[in-house]
Amino acid sequence: MIAIDWGTSSFRAYRLNAAGVVVDQRSAAAGLIACDGAFESVLAQQLQDWDDGLIVMAGMIGSRSGWYEVPYVACPAGIDTIAAGMLEVTATGLPGRRIFIAPGLSDRSSTGLPEVMRGEETQLLGLLGLPGQINALEGDGTYTVCLPGTHSKWAIAKDGCISSFHTAMTGELYAVLRQHSLLGALMQEEVDDETSFALGVTTSSQAGGLLNHLFSVRTRGLFGELSSTQLPSYLSGLLIGHELQGLLPATKQVHLIGSSALLSRYQRALAMHGMESSVHPEVLAAQGLHRLARERDLLR
Repeated sequence: MIAIDWGTSSFRAYRLNAAGVVVDQRSAAAGLIACDGAFESVLAQQLQDWDDGLIVMAGMIGSRSGWYEVPYVACPAGIDTIAAGMLEVTATGLPGRRIFIAPGLSDRSSTGLPEVMRGEETQLLGLLGLPGQINALEGDGTYTVCLPGTHSKWAIAKDGCISSFHTAMTGELYAVLRQHSLLGALMQEEVDDETSFALGVTTSSQAGGLLNHLFSVRTRGLFGELSSTQLPSYLSGLLIGHELQGLLPATKQVHLIGSSALLSRYQRALAMHGMESSVHPEVLAAQGLHRLARERDLLR
């Protein structure tokens, strides 16, 4: 089968064998914003030399601005309810293929505010489907999982179900401040400076709050405490530190899913709070989509 994580800015495709092992993969800058609505033709172009009959997709491709809108499944949600929410779509330009889009998840249980995710749920399902590779973090089999990114997701999984989750717009705020603010004008190209990052994490625990702490990016540069190349790492530490302040779970260990460079920063920040962490690759999305296909009995 072919598993696809199709987001707003990126397109990632994985080819899996019958056992669910990734045997080939590719990515392209063919996210929703680059498709101009021509999703079927873009998909055909990206997969023209892969002839697998089954295609299962997740991500923003199933959103209101995507190819077909697939309704959210409410938490708590297990693989059975998520698989039942998959939508089969018709694509005349892809004859001989069966195409399904997975639903995203919604939740209100953490803060009372509405929460949504699309795509991350497949990575969570992939993680929960790895027998023997993750350990129960509490006696009742509860897992805390963080998926850092533009919109970081913090999810609680229990007994194989995704119980609840909440979001922090850490990555998007970092990008906005770097590219469209007076703070960003003070910065040069980023070099990952561990000392400056740690200072940002430490500062996030002090009195003053996020809005006051952000101004210290300017003043620490103004008074020569940090150089223009150190300020981006300091800003990153501030924002990730405040994310952890608001979302740190009761458990002492967190599973992290994402790119290695970003996960390294979260590991450092968590360690500063006395917490352990385990890292897992983004390719878990492919394993999650394979689990959904198996649950729907599509792998024949």
